[in-house]
Amino acid sequence: MASRAGVLGSPIAHSLSPTLHRAGYAAAGLADWGYTAHEIDEGGLAPFVAGLDGTWRGLSLTMPLKVTAFDVADEVSDLAHRAGAINTLVRTDAGWRGDNTDVHGVTRALADAGATDIASATIVGSGATARSALLGLVGLGATRITVAARTPERAEELRDVADVDLRIVPLADWSLTGDAAIVSTVPGGPANAAAAGHLTGALDGVTLLDVVYADWPTPLARAAREHGATIVSGLEMLVHQAARQFELFTGTPAPVEAMQAAGRAALGHTPDA
Repeated sequence: MASRAGVLGSPIAHSLSPTLHRAGYAAAGLADWGYTAHEIDEGGLAPFVAGLDGTWRGLSLTMPLKVTAFDVADEVSDLAHRAGAINTLVRTDAGWRGDNTDVHGVTRALADAGATDIASATIVGSGATARSALLGLVGLGATRITVAARTPERAEELRDVADVDLRIVPLADWSLTGDAAIVSTVPGGPANAAAAGHLTGALDGVTLLDVVYADWPTPLARAAREHGATIVSGLEMLVHQAARQFELFTGTPAPVEAMQAAGRAALGHTPDA
């Protein structure tokens, strides 16, 4: 019997998930697996999931469904609870299990760039993605984390995510922290350019992961590289979170390199772009 998985969200046409997962199926020889994209808003999630037959093994969730999914999941992992977001639903004998693979994506993207055994780190931005970024950095050993936020009051909500020494500073001071690992969670466009405009001083020895992957390199990534940083595209985070989903859905080790190559080809990225 064929097995099915898919990505849900709104808007969904731009999603790279079908490209990544299908490349994984091809490389792993899973010819009986299919992966499709579905335009689903918050009100449509519960009826869509309720209508799925037994061939469906997993769902990738993007905005705006990562919080709504808590109402659909029959059980939820501790990691997803701490992140405050479910980006993965996996069918189990007990129903649908909610999980979060974005945290894994952050950790692996930074580790692949050589940023491991981190004592302290900086997160730029305090939105929903910052929670996953914080947990990912904790997974690499960070015990002191600085959050550079445009709205400090919002950043205060991150204090309940993990037991770390959390410091909150104005967004304009993000490049002054002296940390060797930085994760920018600000979106592309004007917000990204504004963050780039606050960059002061050298970033030699610093690894910066920008979670944005469209129109790469972003203004922030370009500015950081010009100041000496090693930059990591959000595509690498996306690939690794998809690879973890692949394993949860199929029970098969993910062919990460094949998925990575497919994503880079789709966006026109090169490894050192």
